[in-house]
Amino acid sequence: MQEEENKDYESDDLYEHYSFLAEKGQNPLRVDKFLMNFVENATRNKIQQAAKNGNVFVNGETVKQNYKVKAGDEVKVLFEHPPYEFLLTPEDIPLDIVYEDDALLVVNKSAGMVVHPGHGNYSGTLINALVYHFENLPNNSSDRPGLVHRIDKDTSGLLVVAKTENAMTHLTQQFFHKTSEREYVALVWGNVEEDEGTIEGNIGRNPKNRLQNMVYEGDEAENGKPAVTHFKVLERFGYVTLVSCKLETGRTHQIRVHMKYIGHTLFNDERYGGERILKGTSFTKYKQFVDNCFKVLPRQALHAKTLGFEHPTTKKWMSFNSDIPEDMQQCIEKWRNYAKNQKEVL
Repeated sequence: MQEEENKDYESDDLYEHYSFLAEKGQNPLRVDKFLMNFVENATRNKIQQAAKNGNVFVNGETVKQNYKVKAGDEVKVLFEHPPYEFLLTPEDIPLDIVYEDDALLVVNKSAGMVVHPGHGNYSGTLINALVYHFENLPNNSSDRPGLVHRIDKDTSGLLVVAKTENAMTHLTQQFFHKTSEREYVALVWGNVEEDEGTIEGNIGRNPKNRLQNMVYEGDEAENGKPAVTHFKVLERFGYVTLVSCKLETGRTHQIRVHMKYIGHTLFNDERYGGERILKGTSFTKYKQFVDNCFKVLPRQALHAKTLGFEHPTTKKWMSFNSDIPEDMQQCIEKWRNYAKNQKEVL
């Protein structure tokens, strides 16, 4: 499966913006509804307009918006211009740089900043800032300057950026061979009973909601890629738990998917259902308390706290640590006080 590739469509001299393969078990579904499930931030009106303009293709043929997609169909969206995410505009956006030398820099990304341009987010990203502040950054395998790895838009924390081709190669290999170290702090729903553990489960796209990933088990495991997350409980607050998660692999949404898989969805993770009250009482006061926590932390409770790797030039091990940001810290403090008061009542 491919998404958002800058690929010339030979027959019509069009650029491929999206490509999706309808998987086994796909019930017949109008192509406009099908694409709505797949393309983030897309409106049905825009998709229908694209179909009317002859920009939606199924198995190489243009189709109208009422075409019924079935299993095995290859659905593409093609336009005469390259995808906007490949038209990088330098932007003077401040960066929180915690370390920099001739080979690399380590950035502490704030929540809400998208790492690289994509559908609906063509400006204001970390890469827009990087190409403004640094010249001649090396491209990764996806033609994204400087980017060795990424974290989600609403996840805060540390990222390493390569400034030279040698650094890009060396750092990318470390992430590939799992020799880098990444630790996240997450607040999750429910009381995680084990003090520590390891979650293993192949992760792939959710065919019913392409904006989500999911764990594939048993005979379907081949539909996902191997993923391993090690977790350790830091503090328990009754209805939620503060955990440390160390990544052995780096799949998209890995911690969010794995924690949900074991029954502990991240607090206020809207994409995976964590914006609802999943544990606790039905009392109005409790609902108000949780709503206040959501307002304090209007995103998933996830922070990339530590990052470690071997320096590509000096070969010395480097380790960086970042403070939990204010919004997440306030939310944790609210739950800490809530748990303390509950114990006092009992």
